[in-house]
Amino acid sequence: MIGEKSLSCSQTEKNGKRAQMTTVRYKFTFQQCGKSYAHLRNLIVHMKIHTGEKPYTCQHCERSFIQKQNLEVHMRVHTGECPFTCQQLWKCFSLNGNLKVHMRVHTGESPFTCKQCGKCFTQKESLKVHMRIYTGETPFTCQQCGKRFKHKGNLNDHKETHTREKPFVCGQCGKTFKLTRALIEHTRIHSKETCFICHQWK
Repeated sequence: MIGEKSLSCSQTEKNGKRAQMTTVRYKFTFQQCGKSYAHLRNLIVHMKIHTGEKPYTCQHCERSFIQKQNLEVHMRVHTGECPFTCQQLWKCFSLNGNLKVHMRVHTGESPFTCKQCGKCFTQKESLKVHMRIYTGETPFTCQQCGKRFKHKGNLNDHKETHTREKPFVCGQCGKTFKLTRALIEHTRIHSKETCFICHQWK
């Protein structure tokens, strides 16, 4: 488990001269995956990924974490703490990464680009979802009938077709629907009828 690797690197100073050559030694290597670390504590943390050990548990939702700092960040979900604030909208975020993503709304930055069509996205996950158009990937599966979907929202809509519940009620005629969009489509019938009646009175 303990071996030694070295990595030499050079940095360029602002004046264009070469900085002093530095050598980073990776003394601790995990044989299972070959990943190396300069400090033993980092290797120990990495090993927990393979063992599945998560010693830090949230007392509110029982979710577990490998590192204590990850638990501390998670606790903001329960405490409502938002230490990172957008100075333009004064909107706050629990994670610095979420603030950085939000700031792209103001800067217009879209660093993730589809190589197929050139469309740009502010988030990597949005690009991943977009790529399903080309890959045909359908990662969301209905457990009742096996039908697969590209988007989780489509799966949620589909799952409602398996239940007998129709929670969406038309306020004008009392007809019930399984899906919100079905109710919206239905209400257009009433709006058309109203327009027709008004036209007759004119």
